[in-house]
Amino acid sequence: MLQITLDKKALLALMLLVPAPSIGVATQLYFLPRLEGYLVALLSKVWLLLFPVIWLYFVDKSAIKIQYPKRPDLLAGVGLGLIMLFVILTVYWLLGWRWIDTEYVLERARLVGFSSFNLYLLGAGYWIFINSLLEEFVWRWFVYCQCEILVSSRLAVILSALFFTIHHIIGLAAYFDWRATALCSCGVFIAGIIWSWCYLNYRSIWIGYISHIFADIAIFLIGWQLIFV
Repeated sequence: MLQITLDKKALLALMLLVPAPSIGVATQLYFLPRLEGYLVALLSKVWLLLFPVIWLYFVDKSAIKIQYPKRPDLLAGVGLGLIMLFVILTVYWLLGWRWIDTEYVLERARLVGFSSFNLYLLGAGYWIFINSLLEEFVWRWFVYCQCEILVSSRLAVILSALFFTIHHIIGLAAYFDWRATALCSCGVFIAGIIWSWCYLNYRSIWIGYISHIFADIAIFLIGWQLIFV
C-alpha cells in the first residue's frame, strides 16, 4: 500500500510540474508575445521553482539539504562543459547555420525584445547562471527523483530528459524550421540524459550545473552571431 501511495504521489507531482514551462513558453512565444505573455512565462518560472520546495515541505515532510560543490564536482563539470561547448559550436558551424533563417530569427528576437544588445546580455546572464541552476534543481533533482519512484533508475534518466526536452522543442519551433528544431532538440535530449546520468551516479546537481553553464554560453554565442553580426 505504501508503494502504491508513493507511485501516485510521484505521478501527481510530475503532472503538476512538467507542463508548466511548456505553458509559459507557448503563451509567450505564440499566443501573448507582449507583457501578458511575459507575465505568464514568469509565473511558470516561479511555479517551477516553488513547487518542488512546497512539495518537499508539505508532502514529503522533509527539508532541502544544501550540498556544496566539491573539487571533483568542479573539475568534472568544467571538463564536461568544455566538451559540450565544443560540440555545440562545431555542430552549428558544420550544419546548424545552413538550416537557420537569420532574418526570421532576428524578427522573432525583435518581437521578444532580444534585438537590444543590453537586453540580450541581461537575458544571457540570467539564462546562463540562474536559469541553468533552476533547471538542474528542478529537472535533475526533483523530476528525476520522482521518475525514479515510478521506473528504474536508467529509465528515469531517459524519462526526465524527455520531460526536460518538451518545452525546449516548443521554444525552438518558434525560431527555426523543422530541421534545426529537430537537431537542437536532439542535442537538448542528449544533454538531459548526460546531466541526469551525472545525478544518478553522483547525487549532486553541481556537475550538471557547471557544464550547463558552458552549454548555455555556446548557445548564446550562436545567438549573438545570428542577431548582431
